[in-house]
Amino acid sequence: MNLREMIETALFLAVGYVLHAVVPPILLGMKPDLLLAVLFLVILRRPSFRNALLAGAVAGIITALTTSFPGGQVANIVDKLVTSMVVCALVRMSTRLDRRVVAAGVALVGTIISGAVFLGTALILVGLPGPFAALFTTIVLPTAVLNAATVLLLHQLLTAVERRLRPASSPATGSGR
Repeated sequence: MNLREMIETALFLAVGYVLHAVVPPILLGMKPDLLLAVLFLVILRRPSFRNALLAGAVAGIITALTTSFPGGQVANIVDKLVTSMVVCALVRMSTRLDRRVVAAGVALVGTIISGAVFLGTALILVGLPGPFAALFTTIVLPTAVLNAATVLLLHQLLTAVERRLRPASSPATGSGR
């Protein structure tokens, strides 16, 4: 991972932090984790296990510091680390599929995995403010759909921007100087 890739990852995670900070809690102190959507974009762009592990750790620490879930600090770190590794493996295995399908699919599956790991870890460590099934159904599943749409939209936007910013292959401009 070179410096440019690390800076890009840091910038994406900073944007994810802002999104995570401004989204209000929806039910029982829980809120959609849009930093997770940004984490998926980071992994889609640079699907190395090293990058996924680093981005997952940073995302976990950020969400642990900003969580509104009572006692959810450890659960956030565990879920981001597990999710980033699983998503990275999924992205690396899906090289022959359309990138839009991969983007939406990993966001949907990754959010479901993340939510299940978070709720499971929180249940074991501190308990949940409601039944697991109710929280999974009312928070995780809608967030998974939202993240899939968000990641698909942002992935398409980033791809279009990259195409425009890539220098066009132009003929040599031998000016004779």
